[in-house]
Amino acid sequence: MKLFEKHNIDIPMIALVAANAIPLWGVLYLGWDVFYIVLLYWLENLVIGFYNVLKIAFAKAPDMVGHVSKWFWHLGKLFLIPFFMVHYGGFMAVHGMFILFLLKGPKGLEGGGPATGPAWPCFFVFLQMLIGVVRHVYLIIPPQVKVTVLALFVSHGISFVYHYLLGGEYATAKPKDLMSGPYSRIVVMHITILGGAFLLAVIRSPAALLIVLVLMKTIMDIKLHIRSHNPATAAADEQP
Repeated sequence: MKLFEKHNIDIPMIALVAANAIPLWGVLYLGWDVFYIVLLYWLENLVIGFYNVLKIAFAKAPDMVGHVSKWFWHLGKLFLIPFFMVHYGGFMAVHGMFILFLLKGPKGLEGGGPATGPAWPCFFVFLQMLIGVVRHVYLIIPPQVKVTVLALFVSHGISFVYHYLLGGEYATAKPKDLMSGPYSRIVVMHITILGGAFLLAVIRSPAALLIVLVLMKTIMDIKLHIRSHNPATAAADEQP
């Protein structure tokens, strides 16, 4: 890692740009339309949620608390992680249904709602809904989109290992802040993505405008990456 820092090489940034370049290839050479692009970015938010669970799990207890307090601090994660999974899972399930209805019509949800069979107990029904939507999305997207999701998964994984684990971000991360982190990204990202997507759907998704949409998303990803992992920026954000 010191070798990369010495030569000013940002490995996660390279992986991020490379993963975001694949949708351009899909639009230019594989005929991807706005539906596949938006579903791809919806699936990426699931990837972000997955790594956010790992971030909460690996967050380090503050040094100033005692040994016993640290045990209670870590036990608190046993509540926070399931709560985040249920809350974020329900949010993503509704979001996914919204996309399927508006960009593919009511028939787009055939087999994509809550899983058949008995409903899961209590709030876990939201996870059941999410599994149903994910199952449907997996069945309707082409293999190339699945490969792109894998590339995004690897990209976010590189960032998690490089910055959060090796870079020591886990030592100062606050689980309560991590709980809300993915939501702000979704709001910022999808106001732009969905707004552009609906416009493109109306005018039948010309490739040139789809490319602009993908480039806008890539630029936003780069800005969010720099903002999240720049110590000076992070310190400024914490100031009142």
